[in-house]
Amino acid sequence: MSKIKITQTKSVIDRPKDQKLTIEALGLGRPNWQKIHNDTPQIRGMINKVRHLVKVESVKLEKKKVKAS
Repeated sequence: MSKIKITQTKSVIDRPKDQKLTIEALGLGRPNWQKIHNDTPQIRGMINKVRHLVKVESVKLEKKKVKAS
C-alpha cells in the first residue's frame, strides 16, 4: 500500500472546530509537524477538508533486505 506524508503548513487558530478536530485526527497539531499515513480514501477525505492547512507528498517505500541464514 502506498504511503503519503502530510505536513501541517498553517496554524489552526481562528479555524472552525471541525477543521481543528480533523488536524488532530491526522496526528498533527502545530505548523511543520509531519505524519506518514496509508493512502486511503478516508485519509484523502480528511486531507481534502483541510487542504489549505497542509501539504501532501508521496513517500517511496524502501524494501528491507532480509539476510538468509
